[in-house]
Amino acid sequence: MPPQLFTSLRALVLLIVANSTPVILSRMLGGHIAAPIDGGLRLHNETAILGSHKTWRGLVGGSLAAGAAGTLLGWGFINSATFGALALVGDLLSSFVKRRFDLAAGRCMPLLDQLPEALLPMLILRSRLDLTAESIVGTGAAFTVLALAAAWLSTRNLS
Repeated sequence: MPPQLFTSLRALVLLIVANSTPVILSRMLGGHIAAPIDGGLRLHNETAILGSHKTWRGLVGGSLAAGAAGTLLGWGFINSATFGALALVGDLLSSFVKRRFDLAAGRCMPLLDQLPEALLPMLILRSRLDLTAESIVGTGAAFTVLALAAAWLSTRNLS
């Protein structure tokens, strides 16, 4: 395996695949097979636990897509699907925290929206995927910059 300097290209690709797949599935399928992970339950103060945009379809689809991409990149299906699932669990944690601060669904919170989903899978799978501390920090930073740029671009009228 080539030495990793400051980023892991494979981890960055899996982060992008895992996190973009739920959005793509939502655009393709709309509300079909989109059961919310929190089941629509609310906390005692009537705030959503996660929100309706966090679905089983997105979690399963993002995990499977990461598994497929990782297989092509040489990390194997199980490692890569686990990586994708952990990235999406990090996203769920971010969403849970944002709901506790009463922030609107979809509102961008720099770093809170990117770091848990980037760092959780890399830290948990660090040994299994032979990731260095430098590559984890660099990949997390690269993913954060790319995700913020994508969020900014998505709010612009590009026509």
